[in-house]
Amino acid sequence: MTGCAKRCKQGIIKFAVTLHKLVTGTLIKDKADDDLEMTMVCHRPEGLDQLEALTNFNKRELQVLYRGFKNECPSGVVNEDTFKQIYSQFFPHGDASTYAHYLFNAFDTGSTGSIKFEDFVTALSILLRGSVTEKLQWTFNLYDINRDGHINKEEMTDIVRAIYDMMGKYTYPVLKTDAPKQHVDAFFQKMDKNRDGVVTLDEFIFSCQEDENIMRSLQLFENVI
Repeated sequence: MTGCAKRCKQGIIKFAVTLHKLVTGTLIKDKADDDLEMTMVCHRPEGLDQLEALTNFNKRELQVLYRGFKNECPSGVVNEDTFKQIYSQFFPHGDASTYAHYLFNAFDTGSTGSIKFEDFVTALSILLRGSVTEKLQWTFNLYDINRDGHINKEEMTDIVRAIYDMMGKYTYPVLKTDAPKQHVDAFFQKMDKNRDGVVTLDEFIFSCQEDENIMRSLQLFENVI
């Protein structure tokens, strides 16, 4: 579980850091420029005051994030194909498409088929500035593919295989064919406290909080932006 969770979190962080790097050299613009930017997209995000109230970012941080988001997604929304293209840049030696699909669905909480700036920044607020419980709940929702409130072995196997495919052969030169199964078995041995074949949110949070490595991995989110 530890390596899987850590690689998932690092992948998300890389996506966030890329947006940050895209805008670190951007000249500071005045309010008129910001208002003009807001009118030149197909989807206009909610007002900064509302987003500031809903997230843990201040207005300036939201402006910086928005410019980065708009650079990658000029229309103001990103569909799954575009999301996969962006995410695959971080993993040139593997196939990130399946994992990006699961990650896209985790951002697309309304199942609309697209990610708006509000969706992105709300998730980023949790991952970078949320409480430990909020971060773990978001990660649980990523693993809970069918969103039924439980993680079963089939879902976890799909996620683990997607991660191995994404990391590629250069990261795992001697990966055994049964490695995903071993990983999933270890996950359930640790997480499935009542041995009923599924992992609930409470079991997931409790087990993660018991694991020092997982708790340290959560600190990777702090001070990214």
